[in-house]
Amino acid sequence: MQLREWQIVKLQKGGKNMYKKVLVPLDGSALAECTLSHVKNLFKDGSVGEVTLLNVVKVDIPWAVLEPNQYRKLDINAIREPLFIESRKYLADMESRLSPEGIKVRTASLEGNRPADTITEYAHKEGMDMIIIGTHGHTGLKKLMLGSVAFGVLHQSHIPVLLIRPESCRP
Repeated sequence: MQLREWQIVKLQKGGKNMYKKVLVPLDGSALAECTLSHVKNLFKDGSVGEVTLLNVVKVDIPWAVLEPNQYRKLDINAIREPLFIESRKYLADMESRLSPEGIKVRTASLEGNRPADTITEYAHKEGMDMIIIGTHGHTGLKKLMLGSVAFGVLHQSHIPVLLIRPESCRP
């Protein structure tokens, strides 16, 4: 896949907060979390300013196991709230990895069934300057079959997207 010129992000060492507001979507995977080391390095170089860690929460309702008379009794908040508590706890843990470096960190947990849409909409709404996201690096049929949140973000976003491949996370 050939990237268009506007999709290529070139970070200049020593820049002064070239990207003032950076969005880092996290899904709980080690690959997503490996983006944090890249964020730290970009901050040390002066390339990024404020960082927002975003976790998209998918609320699955067990429609298949409910009896028809239970639909009216379903308490969606009883399903949603534990998921958001877990998300906020996870993001607080991730924030604690960046804050000691002097990075100003915000966190956001948003509900969404289509993470790529949720990420790009949030980035636009909040005026982000760049998105840093991990990608599994799948190609061909595997990418088509599994889909890719990073691929969706790359193609939907109107701001620069820095993709972190798995190879860059190995020591």
